[in-house]
Amino acid sequence: MQFLQPVSRQLVHRAAVAEVFITDALQVSQDRFLVGAQWPRDHALYYPDAQGMADPLLLTETVRQALVYLAHEYCGIPLGHRFVGSDTHFEITDHQALLVGDTPLHVTLDAQWSWVANRPPRRFGMRVDAVVSVAGRECARAGLSVYAVDEELYRRLRWRGRQGQGREEATRVGHCAATRLPAADVGRLRAKDSVLGRTEAGEWQLLVDLHHAVLFDHPGDHIPLMVTLEGARQLGHRLLHRRNDAAAGAVLRAVQVDCPAFADLDEPVRLCAELQPSATAPDATRLRIAAVQREETVATVTMEWLPRVLPAAPEKVTFCPDTVGSGAAV
Repeated sequence: MQFLQPVSRQLVHRAAVAEVFITDALQVSQDRFLVGAQWPRDHALYYPDAQGMADPLLLTETVRQALVYLAHEYCGIPLGHRFVGSDTHFEITDHQALLVGDTPLHVTLDAQWSWVANRPPRRFGMRVDAVVSVAGRECARAGLSVYAVDEELYRRLRWRGRQGQGREEATRVGHCAATRLPAADVGRLRAKDSVLGRTEAGEWQLLVDLHHAVLFDHPGDHIPLMVTLEGARQLGHRLLHRRNDAAAGAVLRAVQVDCPAFADLDEPVRLCAELQPSATAPDATRLRIAAVQREETVATVTMEWLPRVLPAAPEKVTFCPDTVGSGAAV
């Protein structure tokens, strides 16, 4: 597996080369592939946390790119087809493997391909389930189901006889009913990366910024899955912080996302959170967040957070002037 350069951006449906994580793929059998990816040491949105752990949402984006790449490069899906996700998940089994060091992380996906509800040539249904390793160390499992359709069928499925607003009109309408939360309150560094708002009535709302260079890498006619997931993650951070003042000491262990409907750009999306009992660990916090638009659930995100076990503080290092040179490394 090679990690020398990213694959063509069009093969993973990205506009910016900098947002391409997939570097290589190898077909092992008819329905099994090894896919290589490189995660950057830093990123505008998916950056390591204060303890140096890679952003878990990179798992979802990497699996998404891997599926799209395999679909085009190995499985005969035409480039012009539209991809629509129906569900995705990940579960981290070894958080220590995600620690970012002095070099980018080399990620390998052992991916199993499945055709699901497949009706070519106009509609292709597919699923990828992957075991994820970093530098040869298995650390997570993840999966994604999508269907890909041609442009004509996409338009029929998308609009179903009603007129939707385009990108520019949605931009003019905006979402002014909610106040955007400060970045620090939702676990982000930059103001523009906060996608969580709150109305005067106390409702949580997903805020859409069509000019965000990562979340809206290219124009579209609906809210992408990754935007909804980011909103749910930020709400989870906010609620955990308010609940036990320990959001910074919690790590995201598992995520399950189900998307039964499109989320339009031109109408508000409410985020409704529910605390649930955890079935995996007594110290885990489990949240179920429903994204609701026009009283219809467009996505459900179930997250499980674990308390962070912080590493022991390193011993203090004392430099001896007799052993340290006076020159500077260049």
